[in-house]
Amino acid sequence: MSTEKGALEIRNLSKRFVVDKNPLQVLNDINITIPHGDFISIIGCSGCGKTTLLRIVLGLETNYEGDALMDGERIEGPGTNRGIVFQDHRLLPWLTVGENVAFGLDGKDRKEKKLLVDEHLKLVGLSGFESAYPSQLSGGMAQRAAIARALANKPEILLLDEPLGSLDALTRMHMQKELERLWLLEKITMIMVTHDVEEAVYLSDKVVIMSSRPGIIKKIVDVPLARPRDRSSYDFIQLKEEILKEFHLGVEHPFVYAI
Repeated sequence: MSTEKGALEIRNLSKRFVVDKNPLQVLNDINITIPHGDFISIIGCSGCGKTTLLRIVLGLETNYEGDALMDGERIEGPGTNRGIVFQDHRLLPWLTVGENVAFGLDGKDRKEKKLLVDEHLKLVGLSGFESAYPSQLSGGMAQRAAIARALANKPEILLLDEPLGSLDALTRMHMQKELERLWLLEKITMIMVTHDVEEAVYLSDKVVIMSSRPGIIKKIVDVPLARPRDRSSYDFIQLKEEILKEFHLGVEHPFVYAI
């Protein structure tokens, strides 16, 4: 087991909820090791437990069977070594962009907070917008601000729960490139839930394919393509088709890339 910061190991992990007094199995016997610095995408049909798995890694779901280990320690609750970005930016509308980025920086003095805010707004291309309010930002800018907030605590793992799902197609492609740039700069582990197969192939070192509920890992697809990736290349298209076939979507549905 790796002891590098940001390494994640999930062993025999299962999770069930009780709904209307009946047990509902959401995850069943999940096993995966994610080395430090990898970019992993998790893809599967709605309701297969992808977000529940992220919540366990984040520390919001602690009543589970098996082990979820970060840097060799069992995850028992939230911590600043993990950050998350959601599909909706969840910026607080009554705070400025700078105040939103600084919101989780507890224990830091004013000078250190300002340095971290300035550093991370510059990192995501929002220098000069620290006094703007979320309502004054475009969708892509708001997501970049949310990413800056998540990175400001210097997490070892960044979790991404469909972070680009609400954006228009062109902004989404631009933000995919931005995510890749940030991952290469920050050198941290990123784990992204997405329904977009092309997005998963474009960004990931590996794509984890999950079954319908109860969620199990059906297949892990390596993505050994050089970066930056060419979406029109033969190898890229073949990997995309390999994943789509797991959902019974292949060459007979050539224009369907999201599930």
